[in-house]
Amino acid sequence: MVTPDEAVTPLIRGITVLRELTEADGTLSLSGLERATRLARSTVDRITATLARMGYVRVDGRDVHLSPRLMELGNAYLAALRLPALLAARADALADELDESVSLAVADRDGIRFIHQATRRRAMSLSFRIGDLLPAERTAPGPLFATEWTATDWQRWRERRAADPRDLSFTAVPPRKYGADARDDEMFVSRTQEAAANGWALDDQLIEPGLVAVSVPVRSPHAVGDHRPPACVASVVSHTSRHTAHSLRTTLLPRLQAAVTQMEQELDRTPPPPPGTPPTNLALWTGASKQRLGRDFIESLARGLTVLTAFGEGRPELTLTEVAQATGLARATARRALITYEHLDLVTPTGDRTFALTPRVLSLGFPPLSRTTLPDIAHPHLSDLTSRIHESTSLAVLSESGEEIQYTARVATGRVMSVNITLGTRLPAYATALGRVLLADRTIGQAPLPHDLRPLTPHTITDKQRLTHTLTSVRSQGYALVDEELEEGLRSIAVPIRDRSGRVVAALNTAMHASRHSLRECVTDLLPELTATATRIESDLHTATRFTHVP
Repeated sequence: MVTPDEAVTPLIRGITVLRELTEADGTLSLSGLERATRLARSTVDRITATLARMGYVRVDGRDVHLSPRLMELGNAYLAALRLPALLAARADALADELDESVSLAVADRDGIRFIHQATRRRAMSLSFRIGDLLPAERTAPGPLFATEWTATDWQRWRERRAADPRDLSFTAVPPRKYGADARDDEMFVSRTQEAAANGWALDDQLIEPGLVAVSVPVRSPHAVGDHRPPACVASVVSHTSRHTAHSLRTTLLPRLQAAVTQMEQELDRTPPPPPGTPPTNLALWTGASKQRLGRDFIESLARGLTVLTAFGEGRPELTLTEVAQATGLARATARRALITYEHLDLVTPTGDRTFALTPRVLSLGFPPLSRTTLPDIAHPHLSDLTSRIHESTSLAVLSESGEEIQYTARVATGRVMSVNITLGTRLPAYATALGRVLLADRTIGQAPLPHDLRPLTPHTITDKQRLTHTLTSVRSQGYALVDEELEEGLRSIAVPIRDRSGRVVAALNTAMHASRHSLRECVTDLLPELTATATRIESDLHTATRFTHVP
């Protein structure tokens, strides 16, 4: 495909870097990026420096890692699409009812791309990642989408099949052992005809041996004439030790169809939301970044990426003028970015001078990042904090019983005398700063205090009334400071980590020998650093959990 003269070359190169990092499951060395992209090392260095300044990647020595903040690009597409927000709860409920994995997928040219996954926790886990792209002919949703294909779509599919007979370009599925032949093409055409007649489709081990799925289209509320095309496709996925393709059709298909009817009713009765508030004046930020980093900051790349964030909830289709207003960019700059994205299949014209994001935006880091965990999110921030305060830092969660905390992430300092705690360690919640931050939030709902308040040192609070008063103070002041209550000589201060709803899901702390920081210094010197780090962790967590579940 010929690159338009007005396309922004640095933006194309930046997108190439992000896609290569995505294909590498989120991490590549700088030299690996140089080889994969075939760009000069100096160009790779400048691109990664720019992406790091935007918070989209993290450079650790010679390695480049995708960062959760990059998910805001995919979030913009999913928010504009609205389907995950409207249908995810019903997909999750169906997964609970059937005790099987349930997915939602949309068409992406001659492939399908997942927009939601409700999975079952088993040793034999069946699920793809949100954003994964699969070839249409090897899936259950594929024939349902293919019923809408034009002659041009079928021709493009045949050209792709001829160019990539083993499906090597679809990294989310095992490649074919042998190249596809004419019989495979005929089978997909036949499956598409059956899907058009039946209103559902099966995948009987086409992706890999043992995997079976049944799919039903969720029809759009917007009719084209008398026809309602699929807005997405809902699928139930299992394996042959639990269901054959036949039993999926006879046992689970009726329940899937009933759930899809409810999904369509949800789409029919939910009016479009009012336009949300787009990010504004991002061009001012990019200008300041250019002044700070100089030639290492590629302003045209950063400004181009901000164009994607102009779309979102209530803003599924935007004009050039609206994009320019949302981003603070000049119309000419926004126009060139949109031309570039249309060339890259990330944006498509939708009608009267408007543009919309395509599912391909999810190819920019979303699949590997959709499986991130809270410790994954927190760890680089803990490393930065430890390097600044020269004390060990940790993240912990509360056990289901509420009696203990468990350490889930930790970065130790290099001191001779340091707090020695390993991941997975459990400690009594009532006697730790981490535990008190977590208990303070938990007791808002009148959850009972831990039962056994044993004195671990002469300083340990063991009176329930006094502990309740302490937790009330922790809740109001926003931190917990524990002085030699778990172990003599050990002092610790902790702050909460909150999810999108404001609920405390973890706690962040630093611990040290009491001689290194006075109680006053813990509050004046360490607390601001902890609070700032918690804010950064929460920002990444809120971005990552907008459309995905973070364990």
